[in-house]
Amino acid sequence: MARWLRFTHQGTVGFGTLEDATITVHEGDMFSGPAATSRTLPLAAVTLLTPTEPGKMIALWNNFRALAEKLNMPEPEEPLYLIKTNNSFLASGGVIRRPNAYSGKVVYEGELGIVIGKPCREVTEAEAEACIFGYTCINDVTAIELINKDPTFAQWVRAKSFDTFGVFGPVVATGLDPGGLVIKTVLNGQERQNYPVSDMVHPPRRLVSLISHDMTLDPGDVICCGTSLGVGSMKEPRNTVDVTIDGIGTLSNVFEQ
Repeated sequence: MARWLRFTHQGTVGFGTLEDATITVHEGDMFSGPAATSRTLPLAAVTLLTPTEPGKMIALWNNFRALAEKLNMPEPEEPLYLIKTNNSFLASGGVIRRPNAYSGKVVYEGELGIVIGKPCREVTEAEAEACIFGYTCINDVTAIELINKDPTFAQWVRAKSFDTFGVFGPVVATGLDPGGLVIKTVLNGQERQNYPVSDMVHPPRRLVSLISHDMTLDPGDVICCGTSLGVGSMKEPRNTVDVTIDGIGTLSNVFEQ
């Protein structure tokens, strides 16, 4: 198991593995034969970047049984998803900002993220395992009142793709068994979400397989697995949102109105 991250230090972008609070700097390509150097850095000395640079972020809807039951929705036979655009990506520690174009409710959604490690097209579930590099934490921020504002067209992409609304990190953890993971979301010190990955309708390998039959998945791409009970709005002028998954860490950000 390793925890991979990207960072800036003294004006230079780098990547490496994190153990305790020390980064071992690597060279090359994170997804293809990265080489450890003798150089280390304290975590406190760097600024975190998103742990990958996705070409696309795919976000699932209605992928947890508990939330489907609460909303009285049937479990989908295939993944239901949208794309979050790359202008939205934000690292742990960054500030989520309300867009000037929108004055309604902004909600957090703590989720598990799948990170793709090699080109992946039309793979089986068994083959999908080798395409998964690791897992990360997601806060799928949403301008919730925009989705159904126009009765003729559901605005999912717009609602979820404002600058700073695609939050993920702080690391990509490899070697995890996702089936035993639990996602916890804490808003301003109060736990709001605590739900197991095992409640997924379409678990990670199946998601990768099915989506790969719709589009090619590339190294660094992220699949947000969807959320469960406990989603809520960020109402205070300044909010702290922490999404924690054991084995990965805590994605921590501030939302400013």
